[in-house]
Amino acid sequence: MAITQTPDDAPVSRRGLTTAACLFHGFSDASRLEILRHLALGEHRVVDLTAHLQLAQSTVSKHLACLRDCGLVTSRAEGRASVFSLTQPDALMNLLAAAERLLGLTGDAVALCPVYGVEGAATVAHDGGAAG
Repeated sequence: MAITQTPDDAPVSRRGLTTAACLFHGFSDASRLEILRHLALGEHRVVDLTAHLQLAQSTVSKHLACLRDCGLVTSRAEGRASVFSLTQPDALMNLLAAAERLLGLTGDAVALCPVYGVEGAATVAHDGGAAG
């Protein structure tokens, strides 16, 4: 999949772009980004992430399942617990660093977007009206 090529370079299938959009959907929740940041430090159990993030165990588990389904994290059994880690830590950190650079260049534009911004229609619909 070549999402970085321009339309003049080569045609990109709609499926390839849809797959890329699905990947970015995995990053579309602040809690999932926070989980990824913690996992960048090393392996964590759900109970560790719950304590670090001050989120309910069910919430952390739901986000980890999403990240696992997206191929971004993996888990292994350790006794009765599951230990989670990043599947591609270097690639993930490179992507997050690129996102930080882009956010720095665009300023508050993303947060102010009327559809996907902090108080945008899609955000409000997704979280039940609580801006954040």
